Amino acid sequence: MLVIVTENAPPNLRGRLAVWLLEVRAGVYVGDFSVKVREMIWKHVEKGLDDGNAIMIWNAQNEAGYDFLTIGGNQRILKEMDGIKLISFVPID
Repeated sequence: MLVIVTENAPPNLRGRLAVWLLEVRAGVYVGDFSVKVREMIWKHVEKGLDDGNAIMIWNAQNEAGYDFLTIGGNQRILKEMDGIKLISFVPID
């Protein structure tokens, strides 16, 4: 299973993602692909995101059962503790 969630993504990226994945809600895409195809899709996200942000989540053989990557500005930031990826909030000034 592969899930990509985008915010403020340009229309051309949203259209590109809709070619490979099913858009179940605005900016939420799901599918099931090999590692190679998943990496190719993420390269398109990185290249076409502009000022938006995105997260990609997929099944993985680890304790959590999933893994993820993020890109772009967001209040949530990736933290790794004892080999487990967690999400933390950026402190508000």
